[in-house]
Amino acid sequence: MSGDVNAKKAARKNWIAIACVFGVMAMTGAAFAAVPLYRLFCQVTGFGGTVSQAVEAPKEVLDQMVTIHFDTNVRNLPMTFVPEQTTQRVRIGETGMAYFKVKNTSNEPIHATAAYNVVPDKAGPYFQKLQCFCFEGQEIAPGAEVVFPVQYFVAPEMATDREGRGIKEITLSYTFYPTKGFDPAV
Repeated sequence: MSGDVNAKKAARKNWIAIACVFGVMAMTGAAFAAVPLYRLFCQVTGFGGTVSQAVEAPKEVLDQMVTIHFDTNVRNLPMTFVPEQTTQRVRIGETGMAYFKVKNTSNEPIHATAAYNVVPDKAGPYFQKLQCFCFEGQEIAPGAEVVFPVQYFVAPEMATDREGRGIKEITLSYTFYPTKGFDPAV
């Protein structure tokens, strides 16, 4: 009888150990999936000032103007990264074009990716990109200077939607960060 009880206790301990292993594996998988899933969520909803990718420019251009400020940052890379213009004024619905200069100040190639957001956060759903260098791995040769374009517009809905009404200034901010395991083919 005591053998039965010991066997049941051992089976229960084994089941708990297996459940813990599967739990740790599931949490690890969720941790790795969290960043790409969060980025996708933000791009679809504009949450947190994330800019959406548009397929085409709007047909309607309004008389209302918006000032776009450009901000650049570099995280742990030997490079300079600056906008050609720090500010642009565009009409809502009008396509704008901004250029950003990157210079590798080292003697080694740099593998980097740029991430972006807009401020105020509530402008995220309205600020749309037609062309951008963001989230694409970049290889910048030693001493090379590269100019990256961004084609964008502010959706006309911003002028009439409750959340967007009254926004007069938007800051588009980019941060270049190192990319580990860079593969330009991907």
